[in-house]
Amino acid sequence: MPERNQAALDFLLTRRSRPAKTLTGPGPDRETIKTILTAAARTPDHGKLEPWRFVVLEKAALMRAHALVAERGAALGLEPAKIEKEQIAYDRSPLAVVVVESPVESEKVPAIEQTYSAGAVCLALLNAALASGWGANWLSGWASFDTDFTRAAFGVDSHERVAGIIHIGTESVAPPERPRPDLDAITTWIET
Repeated sequence: MPERNQAALDFLLTRRSRPAKTLTGPGPDRETIKTILTAAARTPDHGKLEPWRFVVLEKAALMRAHALVAERGAALGLEPAKIEKEQIAYDRSPLAVVVVESPVESEKVPAIEQTYSAGAVCLALLNAALASGWGANWLSGWASFDTDFTRAAFGVDSHERVAGIIHIGTESVAPPERPRPDLDAITTWIET
């Protein structure tokens, strides 16, 4: 039998994201964030291409993004409620990490695998933050798909895109458990 890491398994079986709107300060310090980023960077990465990078947004940068959401939303003619909903996480979170998918030309590794790796980095980052005792949530939203916004707010280049934004802070309210998938409904066993 392989050696079992029961603590890690228990964590994965009970992990629960914390809604970004419930996160408050303080947020983790730089050394703690470096540890969380180090854990996230251990994500599977075919070809060792590192087709992703991190942009850490501290409070002033989050407030700047909050204002840019309003500007960009108005320029796009979006409804005020849609703009305000997008702004909430930037307003309340003390810190966020933007995972930027930054694909690398490769004959060996298809672009889709690089996209999957960027998504895996988001989950690893989220889980590392939660395992470190912080509240955390992986968000996107209309602004994270708008190239003008992501360029201005996060410095995303034309060949890149945002894979996810992980908001990290102190949990103010314990989230209720939510329904989980019915494994029998989503699992097929092939024996022969």
